[in-house]
Amino acid sequence: MRWVKFGIGLAVAAMVTAGCSAPPPAAQPAPDRLDEVARRGELRVCSTGDYRPFTYRDPSGAWSGIDIDVAHDMARELGVRATIVPTTWKTLLDDFDSRCDIAVGGVSVTLERAKRAFFSTSFGVDGKTPITRCENVSRFQTLEQIDQPGVRAVVNPGGTNEKFARSALKRATIVGHPDNNTIFQQVIDGNADLMMTDSSETRWQARQHPELCPVHPEQPFTFAEKAYLLPKGDVVFQQWVNHYLTIARNDGTYQRFAAPWLG
Repeated sequence: MRWVKFGIGLAVAAMVTAGCSAPPPAAQPAPDRLDEVARRGELRVCSTGDYRPFTYRDPSGAWSGIDIDVAHDMARELGVRATIVPTTWKTLLDDFDSRCDIAVGGVSVTLERAKRAFFSTSFGVDGKTPITRCENVSRFQTLEQIDQPGVRAVVNPGGTNEKFARSALKRATIVGHPDNNTIFQQVIDGNADLMMTDSSETRWQARQHPELCPVHPEQPFTFAEKAYLLPKGDVVFQQWVNHYLTIARNDGTYQRFAAPWLG
């Protein structure tokens, strides 16, 4: 009888233990960004406003640019409004994490940024190349020619332009300028000899300023892709943006937004 009671006790203990160790109910999945945007009625778009032709904020506060138009069209397709949130290249990732659903405006895909966010599918290939006064184009064909004592390269703080300049130039003088909208005037006025930026920007700036010429924009020093910054881990939202871009680039929508800037 003692063994019967002992066996019954073991069985009861096993049942209690099994009940205590049962896995907890699965956590409810967090709502994806599409749901949040729809509920909020607003697509929050981070942009620097200083990188034409992709993004520009004029002195009155009005926004324009290829990617600004794309963001508004995305919002229209989602049935919400787009709100542009000003940021800087230096604070882009922090502002994006805390304040935005997407970041646009000539954003380059980098491994460092990819640690903290997803990217959309790429919609352009770019790279760093110099822009200088036209009479100096032959002087600055190579990094060796640029990285010489007495050469002044102007940079805007916090982005990939500054990162590239500081990694590539050890003997030239790097001159900081806080406003990317007026930085090219520094080259025109002779306060700097050149700037190294994305080839797409050098082409656009040269059309606005006949004194300036891009240096081999078809063969930049680096390789980079342009894409939109998206919330890390949210595959549903990433796929929606990618589908939008595929359609927009094949039905003429993207070309319609780009035409006023790129011709």
